[in-house]
Amino acid sequence: MEKLIEMNGIVKEFPGVRAIDGGHFDLYPGEIHSLIGENGAGKSSMMKVIYGLYPAEEGEIILKGERLDHFTTKDVIERGVGMVHQEFMLVNDMTVLENIILGFEPIKSMDRLDFAEAARRINEYVHTYGLDIQLNKKVKDISMGEAQRVEIIKTLYRGADLLILDEPTAVLTPQETVKLFEILDNLRKDNKSIVFISHKLNEVMEISDRITVMRQGKYIDTVEAAKTSEVELARMMVGRDVFLDIKRIRPELGEVVLSIEDVYVPGEREISKIRGLSLQLHKGEVLGIAGIDGNGQAELIEAITGLREVEKGRVVLNGQDISNKKVREIREIGLSHIPEDRNKRGLNRRMSIQENLIGLNYDKPTISKGLFVDKGKARSYSENLISKFDIRPANPDASTQFLSGGNAQKIVVAREIDQHSPVLIASQPTRGVDIGAIEFIRSQINEQKTTGTGIILVSADLQEILSLSDTIAVMFEGRITGIMDRSEANEDNLGMLMAGGTVA
Repeated sequence: MEKLIEMNGIVKEFPGVRAIDGGHFDLYPGEIHSLIGENGAGKSSMMKVIYGLYPAEEGEIILKGERLDHFTTKDVIERGVGMVHQEFMLVNDMTVLENIILGFEPIKSMDRLDFAEAARRINEYVHTYGLDIQLNKKVKDISMGEAQRVEIIKTLYRGADLLILDEPTAVLTPQETVKLFEILDNLRKDNKSIVFISHKLNEVMEISDRITVMRQGKYIDTVEAAKTSEVELARMMVGRDVFLDIKRIRPELGEVVLSIEDVYVPGEREISKIRGLSLQLHKGEVLGIAGIDGNGQAELIEAITGLREVEKGRVVLNGQDISNKKVREIREIGLSHIPEDRNKRGLNRRMSIQENLIGLNYDKPTISKGLFVDKGKARSYSENLISKFDIRPANPDASTQFLSGGNAQKIVVAREIDQHSPVLIASQPTRGVDIGAIEFIRSQINEQKTTGTGIILVSADLQEILSLSDTIAVMFEGRITGIMDRSEANEDNLGMLMAGGTVA
């Protein structure tokens, strides 16, 4: 069988780093071939090379039997390749239909757009592949799962029979992931070919025909999914055995350090409004908050951290009412925050590693000298955190702009944990990071409670909640549907509560 893609000996360099060093990948018609590796392994860069976004310094690229040299993205789109990026390329204030046909609008007489013909074509894809979308809704009003389906239809509408999906499940709920896999299976049955970029081994094993592993820019191996295991894939990705099942430290609970008392908070949507929610967090406890994304978890954390108004009720930290106080005041009273979106609220990507690490302490004696930052203290402080949290590259002056997701997240985790606050909010702390960083971040959270820190852990990953939590609260449509000790919790009863049900 002739290969659709052949990439051999690929080399791609960015300033100061060789992102791909001898990369190899191939793809057959009608298969799902996963490309996996830690963040920064070069997997996305490999696919951006074939898609014409990055020129390769060296190597051979053959697409559908034709060797490509000096090509553009337009060239590969015309050859039937589509790419769905991790960050969706949609216009929020336009409708789903308008987004799909943008740049490829069908024209009828007098140069008018033929929306009816466009809708007819799109609905064929919807019905054939199970791509459930509403064409007249604005993109700003749809879920992440729907937005992803819009992106897939965009590629099909442009004639793609070869789809590249970059970390497609990173922003999806478990239910949306199941729906995506049904769609991918339908595409495969119709002889479409799919490149699935991921680091989630359970998903890769479920959906793939073959799997290619990269590590630190190098090609490691290609294996059949049916002839390997998650353990073996993890070993190839990281170069050592990886242990994601953390040995949870049993807590010695102290006094209440954070109390949420009958709180009401406005929501982004009707189902995410907080209505009369109450919770308590003890010293030395990990309180896990489980739930499908969009059911008020983000609003609750924003209310606690001062980023969203509390309409009624109060939030008490270390005995002080912090409701509607400024973020800086709340931090000084005793709260650290690993935010859900590191790029929006956790990092300044235009700054260096050092500047991001000292961001909370630049005016304190540990870093400053009078009105100015002491360069020696700042460097010593940042080098210590870089070493302790294994941030790569180990260069305080390196820009965060080109860091992998895992290393960018480690900067946020290092800075927040180093504050030694009585309360740590960890919101989706391992979302979108690689397997090695997941292992490290979970171990850091687990160790923090031994210092007496009370931790609120918000995660859409049930395995993470079950692995780290001492107590688990489940949210559904802005309310708590159940609170249970970790010893009583499992995926079945948590899933029931996440869907708004009850547990006997």
